[in-house]
Amino acid sequence: MSEELTPENPETEETEPVKQRKNGLYPGVSDELAASMKSGWADTELHGLEPIAQAGHTADRRAALSARFPGERLVIPAGRLKTRSNDTEYAFRASTEYAYLTGDQTQDGVLVLEPKDDGHEATVYLLPRSDRENGEFWLDGQGELWVGRRHSLTEAEKLLGIPAKDVRELPAALTEATGPVRNVRGHDAGIEAALADKVTAERDEELRVFLSEARLVKDAFEIAELEKACDITARGFEDVVKVLDKAEATSERYIEGTFFLRARVEGNDIGYGSICAAGPHATTLHWVRNDGAVRSGDLLLLDAGVETNDLYTADVTRTLPINGTFTPLQRKIYDAVYEAQEAGIAAVKPGADYRAFHDAAQRVLTEKLVEWGLLGDLSVDKVLELGLQRRWTLHGTGHMLGMDVHDCAAARTEAYVDGTLEPGVCLTVEPGLYFQADDLTVPEEYRGIGVRIEDDILVTEDGNRNLSDKLPRQADEVEAWMARLKG
Repeated sequence: MSEELTPENPETEETEPVKQRKNGLYPGVSDELAASMKSGWADTELHGLEPIAQAGHTADRRAALSARFPGERLVIPAGRLKTRSNDTEYAFRASTEYAYLTGDQTQDGVLVLEPKDDGHEATVYLLPRSDRENGEFWLDGQGELWVGRRHSLTEAEKLLGIPAKDVRELPAALTEATGPVRNVRGHDAGIEAALADKVTAERDEELRVFLSEARLVKDAFEIAELEKACDITARGFEDVVKVLDKAEATSERYIEGTFFLRARVEGNDIGYGSICAAGPHATTLHWVRNDGAVRSGDLLLLDAGVETNDLYTADVTRTLPINGTFTPLQRKIYDAVYEAQEAGIAAVKPGADYRAFHDAAQRVLTEKLVEWGLLGDLSVDKVLELGLQRRWTLHGTGHMLGMDVHDCAAARTEAYVDGTLEPGVCLTVEPGLYFQADDLTVPEEYRGIGVRIEDDILVTEDGNRNLSDKLPRQADEVEAWMARLKG
């Protein structure tokens, strides 16, 4: 990575003395070089731009937000870069609320809805093109010469369908603003400082909750994105099966890297840290270290999802026999989880209680645990009443899915887990059984086996649709699929 010089204040129109980077190789910038860098650049303004594909949908989303909070100024930031180490940053990912309402993914962006008599007027505040007069574009660490061209404000207006202004003017404007204001917190400390005496935590939380609940039912654009995410994810799983021999020669990281390649080639990124859990690591719910051995005869629990370029993620899990064939015990446990998932998926339909799919899957798993003699002489109903099955089922059977892998997390309980399913809701169904390697309450041969099967289910008008059904689930089909891919 190269080193950059930084002007004292890149926002001013005139060149300021250069603030030197400690241990930089250049002592400064000559007047001649500064003059040279100001001129001789072609006009790169883009013309004839069309609105992004979801511009109509984001306008509808802003209209719903406007109707909910009439007469109030609403501020939704994209967020800022976060330092990873010294002067390097994590890859930027815009806040879900901002991207949902604008379709934009620009760092430092802020959407502001100003109250008007008939609703709100939306403005997106963005960083304009880098200033060439003061040297910002080549001297500042976030100048375009260093990090790449960004859209002009005019280009952004055409793409997003929202008037655009310079975000550097926004803090001062917000400081002087009057009237009720709400802000989505946790993304931009500068914006929060400007609004410190104008907002309350309670009112801001109401805004966050509304935007979370607004995503419970997906529109047509969102459903298409989730379908795309699942299709790419399926190809990523196929990639992994084809290289399991290389993973055996190295580690779980080969699996992680293989899936990540597919995510970056066809999508934006992975939607969450991939869980590439081989052998006993499969009993750790969020095993993301991915540094363990991959051994023939063990199971691989792969929980991974691709995030599309518009930031919608899949969330899929398959538990695969590394050598391509389940042992009898592995198959018995796998079939139990498969049967539980089938019961859970069948319970997903419009008008059903959200909890119904969880209850259905947990009952099947509990029946199996009782049948196997792991719970003494207790009845299935008594076990469920006491929650004793949770020693081995551990987690809830699913969650909402969308732009966040655990989408709509800030929604009110009565609108989410105590709510009712309706068409357009997308959720995961993911029962599992996990027998820890040190669990002395189960037979020794069970210990170290973990199985989870997870699919992304869309509620439809007449039932549901499995968006991730390109990946086989039934044990015989899994084995045949793996054999075909391995050639």
